[in-house]
Amino acid sequence: MKVLFSFLAVILIILVATMGAFITNLHYVFGIIIPYLAFAMFVGGFIYRVIKWGRSPVPFRIPTTIGQQKSLPWIKQNKIENPTSAFGVIVRMAMEVLFFRSLFRNTKTELREGQNGPELAYGSAKWLWLGSLFFHWSFLIIIVRHLRFFLEPIPFAIQALESVDGILQIGLPAIYLTDAFILVAITYLFLRRIVVPQVRYISLPADFFPLFMIMSIAISGILMRYFYKVDLVAVKQLAIGLATFQPVLPPGIGPMFYIHIFLVSVLFAYFPTSKLMHMGGIFMSPTRNMISNNRMVRHINPWNPEVKVHTYEQYEDEFRAKMKKAGIPVEKE
Repeated sequence: MKVLFSFLAVILIILVATMGAFITNLHYVFGIIIPYLAFAMFVGGFIYRVIKWGRSPVPFRIPTTIGQQKSLPWIKQNKIENPTSAFGVIVRMAMEVLFFRSLFRNTKTELREGQNGPELAYGSAKWLWLGSLFFHWSFLIIIVRHLRFFLEPIPFAIQALESVDGILQIGLPAIYLTDAFILVAITYLFLRRIVVPQVRYISLPADFFPLFMIMSIAISGILMRYFYKVDLVAVKQLAIGLATFQPVLPPGIGPMFYIHIFLVSVLFAYFPTSKLMHMGGIFMSPTRNMISNNRMVRHINPWNPEVKVHTYEQYEDEFRAKMKKAGIPVEKE
């Protein structure tokens, strides 16, 4: 039911996009107004969530560590997994953001039947790490490749990236590797939520909806590139107009483009309210962005209010007579 609900929601969005694509009078709305609104919601929502997280008090040092902390001189410290310097934290965050270091060490637990009854079995879960790595890197490269529509002249770095991505040229236009990688990766992540009982149990519509949205965006982009041709010159003219806040709507772009850009706009608008915000949240995580120097520096909670203390001595001085009368022992006679 959770899968069906998310799937039907995406189908409804695609139907709305198709309606706007084939009604000429709505092209200005779908090609200019909606992308601007989506971008404003994305930027505004992203900043709001980051500021809200940044203002949350973190009175304790709570970095997660799996390596040896800095202690005695003759004990070797793990400077990445248990950093005591800002540089170590930067390296640790870079390894987490770029290569999913913690996910690489992830293990799966299963209850299997052993000789003496049920036993817990632990195994590697590298497929999840590999699928996530392929998905995120392909997504990033595709976004960077699309910058060629917004920049003139196109920077050499983007041209080089596009050449490497299309190195396996089979016919024209060249087939991008990331187009295939992202479809395979997103399919794996979806099937994992369906096939694995534990993951299926904890999955919500909010987990399936982004998968279906990204899949529909990828498929519409592939259809637009290889099957339903669009006027790339007109697309670039529209993109540069949007980027420079001088929007123009060239005629004859093609219906598939409006479907694609509407799906992208919906994903952008939905992004700040979804679990996709882990893109910004990873940098705000106190378990990752803190220096582990609890034993080296005393950390005092800056939010601690001043509390009026009533010591036991003061309490006894105040109630000594009544305590003696009640037979309660006192320290001072």
